[in-house]
Amino acid sequence: MNDVPGDMFYTESHEWVKMDDEIATIGISDHAQGQLGDVVFVELPEVGDAFTAGDPCAVVESVKAASDIYAPISGEVVEVNELLENAPETINDDAYGEGWLFRIKADDPSEVDGLMSAESYVEVNSED
Repeated sequence: MNDVPGDMFYTESHEWVKMDDEIATIGISDHAQGQLGDVVFVELPEVGDAFTAGDPCAVVESVKAASDIYAPISGEVVEVNELLENAPETINDDAYGEGWLFRIKADDPSEVDGLMSAESYVEVNSED
């Protein structure tokens, strides 16, 4: 499995979260984009949308399949990655950087404590 950044939190459904105070940047893992294949379209939430952890909030479509993205923590969307509208393949090229999906203002930043560390995420997904 490729390098998994240690400063992020992960879900079993392959979303990642990077916290900056109460703002959470959310994307999908490199492992997930690799499983999906070439990403051709991304449906992102709208700024102002509010989600509870576990809610479907976005869709990533590839040449192989469409995959729901779930909110890893609860909060309100404050920014979406507009680069992905015209360049969805950025997710394939840089899943942990320029390929982020959206940012939310967390209702409770401590919710990330219930997510997996990079080490746990690698362990859980090394069987794939």
